[in-house]
Amino acid sequence: MFAKAGDRLVIHGHHVGEPDRDAEILEVRHADGSPPYVVRWSDSGHEALVFPGPDAYVEHFEHQRSDA
Repeated sequence: MFAKAGDRLVIHGHHVGEPDRDAEILEVRHADGSPPYVVRWSDSGHEALVFPGPDAYVEHFEHQRSDA
């Protein structure tokens, strides 16, 4: 799993009927983009350090270049 700041982390619900959770990745702690990630959860606004498990995936977003 690899990510950049601004990508979205999605974790599947663990029980039937439980919704997925998603968070904006604010910070990546390793230069190669591997976990852990500092995220802000969309449902609560809480920021946390997350070590994603096999039930998680990253939605990658196109990162805008600032020198355009």
